[in-house]
Amino acid sequence: MYSTLEIRESAVKAYLEGYSVSDVSKLYHIHRATVYRWIEKYEKTGHCERKQKPGSGRPTKLTKSQIKKLTRMILKPASKFGFETDFWTAKRIIQIIRKKLKVRISKSRMCEILHEGDFSYKKPEKRYYEADPKKQKEWIEKVIPKIKKMVKKYNALLYFEDEASVSMCAVLGKTWGPIGETVIQKSTGIRGSISAMSAITSGGALIFRLYEKRICSAEVIEFLDQMLKHHPKRHLVVIMDQATPHISKKTKDFIQSKKRLHVFYLPPRSPEFNPDEKVWNYLKNQALKGHQAKSKEEMKGLVKKKLGKMSKCPTLLRALFKRCEVAKFFT
Repeated sequence: MYSTLEIRESAVKAYLEGYSVSDVSKLYHIHRATVYRWIEKYEKTGHCERKQKPGSGRPTKLTKSQIKKLTRMILKPASKFGFETDFWTAKRIIQIIRKKLKVRISKSRMCEILHEGDFSYKKPEKRYYEADPKKQKEWIEKVIPKIKKMVKKYNALLYFEDEASVSMCAVLGKTWGPIGETVIQKSTGIRGSISAMSAITSGGALIFRLYEKRICSAEVIEFLDQMLKHHPKRHLVVIMDQATPHISKKTKDFIQSKKRLHVFYLPPRSPEFNPDEKVWNYLKNQALKGHQAKSKEEMKGLVKKKLGKMSKCPTLLRALFKRCEVAKFFT
């Protein structure tokens, strides 16, 4: 897998902060030998930049100024250039080069240029149209200081809470197979899901609970009560989104009745502000990838097992927490 300078620097930084090579390898989906090579290079040179080898083939048709212009273009959404969606593919970039720069270039050379410019082909993170940047900025500037003040005042534990629906339909991963032959992965056709709630701290603690029904106010109250019982002598500051069960009268009345419980709400449509979203992303796309559960009972047991394993791996959870956009304010 091609790695950007940002990934290499982030991986080495994680190692320098105390993570083992095995942990870094697992978190960034990179072979251990590659991690060792990056660390060795950093220790020798003080940086993680690639040393570009001079190519043996024909030099690129693009000048340095044209490459700079191309970079500025592809940092904008592809829809700005007449395409239906915002995604950039090699084919689309080649079309833009031909149209805007009057240069014809092969797909393989195009990919080389992108790699040399520290671009990689990746899956984007979702953002909602309905999110309000002004409210998000205001939350960072005004609410985060209040949260930190509350944590300090009561020497409280800070949790980010969220819930998710884990589908019976497995996310499939890639595998090696014979050329020209389709590789078959069997999966259940039963429709259904397991509802789950969890809460994560920056220190790598995870509390979770599973349900076989839709999560409503009663389940949220039950979970918050479980958190208080889990920490019988500590104040808890809990940050959650503005889902209906979180802001219902029943839930708010329960919160008001608990002196050790202090709840703050995230700005609307801002899942990127919640580190617990990373827990669900890892669970669905990594821990449960290609699962073989054939019934809801099996699925519930598997989800419980995987979350239990994650809860015993604070290194993984701290790393997941750090991937959140607001993590820098709480670590």
